[in-house]
Amino acid sequence: MSNLIELMNKLQTVAASVGADNSLDLPLITVVGSQSSGKSSVLETFVQRDFLPRGSGIVTRRPLVLQLVTLHQPSALEYGEFLHIKDKKFYEFSEIREEIERETSRLAGANKGISKMPIHLRIYSPKVLNLTLVDLPGLTKIPIGDQPSDIEQQIRSLVMDYISNPNSIILAVTPANSDLVNSDSLKLARQVDPDGKRTIGVLTKLDLMDAGTHALDILAGKAYPLKLGFIGVVNRSQQDILTNKPMHLALEAENEFFRQHPAYRSIAPRCGTQYLNKQLNQILLAHIKEKLPELRTRLSSLITEKQQELAQYGESTRAAEPIQRGPLVLRLLTKFANDFVAAIDGTSSEMSTKELCGGARIYYIFNSIFKQSLEAIPPCSNLSDHDIRTAIRNSTGPRPSLFVPELAFDLLVRPQIKLLEAPSLRCVEMVYEELMKVCHNSDTMELLRYPRLHQKLIEVVSELLRERLGPTVTYVESLIAIERAYINTNHPDFLGAAGAMANLEQETRKKKKIEALKRRQQLLESKQKADLIAAHEAVVVGVDQENNISSRESLLNYFFGSNKNEKPATGLQEMMTKAQSAPFVSVNSMMQNEIIKKLEQTSLEEEATDREELETQLIRTLINSYFNIVRKNIQDLVPKSIMHLLVNHSRESVQNRLVSALYKEECFNELLQEDEMISRERERCKTMLNVYKQAFDLIKNSM
Repeated sequence: MSNLIELMNKLQTVAASVGADNSLDLPLITVVGSQSSGKSSVLETFVQRDFLPRGSGIVTRRPLVLQLVTLHQPSALEYGEFLHIKDKKFYEFSEIREEIERETSRLAGANKGISKMPIHLRIYSPKVLNLTLVDLPGLTKIPIGDQPSDIEQQIRSLVMDYISNPNSIILAVTPANSDLVNSDSLKLARQVDPDGKRTIGVLTKLDLMDAGTHALDILAGKAYPLKLGFIGVVNRSQQDILTNKPMHLALEAENEFFRQHPAYRSIAPRCGTQYLNKQLNQILLAHIKEKLPELRTRLSSLITEKQQELAQYGESTRAAEPIQRGPLVLRLLTKFANDFVAAIDGTSSEMSTKELCGGARIYYIFNSIFKQSLEAIPPCSNLSDHDIRTAIRNSTGPRPSLFVPELAFDLLVRPQIKLLEAPSLRCVEMVYEELMKVCHNSDTMELLRYPRLHQKLIEVVSELLRERLGPTVTYVESLIAIERAYINTNHPDFLGAAGAMANLEQETRKKKKIEALKRRQQLLESKQKADLIAAHEAVVVGVDQENNISSRESLLNYFFGSNKNEKPATGLQEMMTKAQSAPFVSVNSMMQNEIIKKLEQTSLEEEATDREELETQLIRTLINSYFNIVRKNIQDLVPKSIMHLLVNHSRESVQNRLVSALYKEECFNELLQEDEMISRERERCKTMLNVYKQAFDLIKNSM
């Protein structure tokens, strides 16, 4: 049993040498208390030596892992060893204190800041019992001097990291001359150990309590129940420390205090630092024995994890023979190519479950994004009735048309087909971007070992994709150009003039029928309104006749002026008047041009005739019909073109391209230069694995 603590000390030392002590959660005693609670004095009494830094404010600013090892020869010299200083023994305990201060300042700084990195100190002495303790910074509430403003949170976080370890025994130090309810150490212990199963309370400064008061109820476990109970101690006074009072005299004075005190006399054998030391030794031994099977299982799990991690890093290639490098490069090239193809085909075992990628993303681009972008384009986008009428008039020349001019239809439909080019090219771009993403995401731990090879792989595949992008874009552009080059009005799905006219007539009949039904419904709503409506229509007819006469007169007046004595008219009449009175050669010619322009503008802006309205609607119907045919063609052909020219060509030629570009013996040394970080991680993993195996063997041999 006595060797179990030595076993834990060995495990602690081995694990701490590689920073693995936190992962093992080894059994130990964690000392927690507020500043000036006396915990440092308790530890020094265990060792019976002054070796801890002293002063005002925060003195302990890094966790101190203190291993006490019993020397069985009473005359053996006491000494200490630090883990960070190899092969050096400190026989002077004042030097141990100085080294603690120096090592604390090295990481925690010269101010009163703290560091979570522990200092490991082992003390060998015939006066100590085997123990492993961790002295933590004292709990504080208010920053002092140049301490960080969040010093309280930093210390509490550090303390919680240690006492949250379910294998740790919490030594909660509380001064007896303060209210136990406000004890910070007990409050924190209660958070991680609500049942008080692994917390032992220590009451210090019992000799400083007010006269007539005592802490017997607390020590008896009546005021604050803990499974491991409370133990009272009396530390050396400040005067004793200043005068270097010998430790054995201080221990005798402590024992005498409990024997003579009327309240503590009955429990004196269960009080004092020596009793606390023995209890902690027994508690830790029992705790280690209880946790050994669990610790062995934990180590077995850690060994398996590290073996799997080490397998991912693979073996180092620094010592590999040149003859072995060729097959390695070829295998990595093939794996990269296979991963690229698998991501496109949807057969990869490492597909993302968070978002669409690879082939699934390409399918989504074709059948959702591209399709919706085409459907969002109106067939007659940006074509007003005025534009269509103008095109019809321009296509008839100086003669009036007998039928709807086909030239106007050709003239109007070609720009509309051009609108399909932008979403088609964007579809190509999106598929190209997805393939580039697949290329960059085709990385494994083995490939990451060789950053230069990985970079070259991406460069070669990226260059292949860029090469295929140009022909794909050109071909998609040509698809639009082909559709615009020849307007096939004989297409079986195209309505044609007869079909369009039939549609218009059908729509006209529907509109007339709906309007007739509406009028009939309005007339049937009230018979009394019939006379009023008839009268109103009669009035309207009269007004219309007057308006027609007035309109004809206004038009004549507009062109030729009024016979009445009125002011000169503006607009066209004014221009004609000026033209008649102006000099014949220069001014009259200029005014004639203005008159012609005004007439043309008036002609274009005047209300369309019934024939023009019909022709406009007919052309619009034909454009809609033909545009829908072309849109279906583009929606079908663009994805096929992209798959053939870009996707399939890349996936089929990627491995040959990689091999021809990178499988060159003179490049092997450069390509297989290993990443330094991964190399360090491999070595660290090996070291951790060896540590876990050593710890497992130690526990196995002790059970």
